[in-house]
Amino acid sequence: MRTPEYPTERLELQALYQISQLIGSALDIKKTLSEVLQILHETLRMERATLVLQEENGEHLSIAASYGLSKEEEKRGIYRLGEGVIGRIFQSAFPFVVPDIHSEPLFLNRTGARANLPKGEISFIGVPVMLPEGPVGVLSVDRLFGQEISPEEDIRFLTVVAMLIAQFLRLHKAVSHKQQVLVEENLLLKKELRSRYNQHNIIGQCKRIQDVYNYIDKVAPSRATALLLGESGTGKELVARAIHQASPRADKPFIKINCAALPENLLESELLGHEKGAFTGAANLKKGRFELADGGTIFLDEVGELPLALQAKLLRVLQEQMFERLGGTQTITVNVRVIAATNRSLEECVEQGSFRADLYYRLNVVPVILPPLRERREDIPLLLDHFLKESNRMNDRKAHLSSPVVQLLCAYSWPGNVRELQNLLERLVIMADRDTIVSRELPSYITAGPEIMDSTAPHCRLAAPAGGQSELTSKPSTKTDTHKSLKDMEKEEVVAALQRHGWVQARAARELGLTQRQMGYRIKKYGIVMPDFHL
Repeated sequence: MRTPEYPTERLELQALYQISQLIGSALDIKKTLSEVLQILHETLRMERATLVLQEENGEHLSIAASYGLSKEEEKRGIYRLGEGVIGRIFQSAFPFVVPDIHSEPLFLNRTGARANLPKGEISFIGVPVMLPEGPVGVLSVDRLFGQEISPEEDIRFLTVVAMLIAQFLRLHKAVSHKQQVLVEENLLLKKELRSRYNQHNIIGQCKRIQDVYNYIDKVAPSRATALLLGESGTGKELVARAIHQASPRADKPFIKINCAALPENLLESELLGHEKGAFTGAANLKKGRFELADGGTIFLDEVGELPLALQAKLLRVLQEQMFERLGGTQTITVNVRVIAATNRSLEECVEQGSFRADLYYRLNVVPVILPPLRERREDIPLLLDHFLKESNRMNDRKAHLSSPVVQLLCAYSWPGNVRELQNLLERLVIMADRDTIVSRELPSYITAGPEIMDSTAPHCRLAAPAGGQSELTSKPSTKTDTHKSLKDMEKEEVVAALQRHGWVQARAARELGLTQRQMGYRIKKYGIVMPDFHL
């Protein structure tokens, strides 16, 4: 019995306050709805309740939250539109009271939760959950208040609760729709960026790089050993990671080891591990890289540097996925996908006897040659733009490249490939005295001596830097270009600086790091004609 100190109105207000506080700060729909029914139980001693919502297909109503029902009883609570008491409340959008569930033919007791209630007990009241467009569900409970309170009081109170629930559902629907829109926009942007800029976190759009993307897509789902061939600095580790991330093993370890970085006596221990006491200094058991990569991928960089004795053990791991730790007798079985890389010709190594033929054929299942940077010059502007932004971000700078600098970098042969380009850009950004990086700040080996560019190489030019926009653009070459002389490039740089500063010599000189006298000398030296209004 309710005590006089807590009249019905006070309990109602307490319950409504708690429900409104809960709904105003919640985002988890099922958890929140269950907590609403929990509040009704704790505040008003309600024994059973269900919140039935229309399913997305619109054909059925099913229980979204309940109190006093088991999981099995919840699963049975599915109704067709218009079926039973629940269906009638939903279809009519009016409350419904069942004075005696045992004598009411519309009361289906689909869940079975009220099968043992005594006859004659007023036990069930339901109200619709309404949104402006129509009913979306039904809130039903055992009668909340005692016999001294009329059912109309129950209906009035439940209708207010149903209104709060409806507002929560409306808010959740709006948030979900907004999230879905953002997700779709994000996917579209990623798709556009992949098609225009990069894929698999690899920057490039030339035909040779598109072939690499195709290779990754085909090889990644398989278990086959991949062999990456190419010069140093062409991005073999990046491709190996892309294969791993695109494979079913993406959530498992990606373990890398450089076979050329360790001496022969330590390499076996690193790859296969060792037992305690296997050699002097082996104070503890150590798991090898193959063991650590179990279930995932191991990347063997510079595999051509493996000593012959270890090549035989590697062959066994590849063929049988089994090995023993150094100094151990227990056979360890692993499930590892192997990706190997080398900048050497393994065929020549086989002919010379420094690489086992059987291991070569085992590794050479699906090989790919990564192109050097000089064979994908149309990607150089993209790479320059990317690494320039990265270096600016890491060093808190706003540097950009002058047009002659971009042309020089596009013409350079890049023997160190992408790695050399990345390191040079970081160095230029760190050492730059001003925001514009000019040609005299480049190393002499880049500016010295003309080089003939491929007929397919792009003209590279600088776009006006703007917030968030690319600083580099490229346009296709229509004819064979030769490397311009330093004199021509310096003249172009001076003219470009003057144009950027409205032909004010002092400002252009400051940008280029020159005195006004030096600027005047270059204008005279190169015969630069100044506009009439500055003469």
